[in-house]
Amino acid sequence: MHLRDRLPPQPGALDGVTALYREHALGLIRLAVVMMGDRQAAEDVVQDAFAELYRRWHTLSDTSKALGYVRSSVLNGSRTVLRKRARQPAHGDQLMAPSSPEAEALLSEEHREVLEAIRRLPDRQREALVLRFYLDLTEGDIAKSMGISRGTVKSTTSRALAALRRTLENQS
Repeated sequence: MHLRDRLPPQPGALDGVTALYREHALGLIRLAVVMMGDRQAAEDVVQDAFAELYRRWHTLSDTSKALGYVRSSVLNGSRTVLRKRARQPAHGDQLMAPSSPEAEALLSEEHREVLEAIRRLPDRQREALVLRFYLDLTEGDIAKSMGISRGTVKSTTSRALAALRRTLENQS
């Protein structure tokens, strides 16, 4: 642990993180639910991301980029959960039952088939689609969140849409 990590957050950290949380937590939870299919795990990942942001607030050179930091943390946390699940075959790969009215709306019957098809995509393709069409991010923002180039975002999104189309057509 570095000395700077033990320092208390700079003044304004609580207000800044709280404002971001109020405005973006629900969308980030939805992002994580789509990525992992598990509301409880999604809430945990988002909570951890905001806690880490608060802890590291003093290290941000530009607090206007805090949302991108949290979004990347949520994606990384989701990847970690999915990797752990892949090593535990007993967990299965089914969407969990909705645990709240918001989750019920998110996982309504008309969307369940599409969500399941999205969850079967490779991680990078799933992330690109969710960030583009669910969070409505620009290619540049997606590239920053995923740590890839804009060209890779375009090609990955295109391949993901083609794979999703094939999967849904085969289910019909």
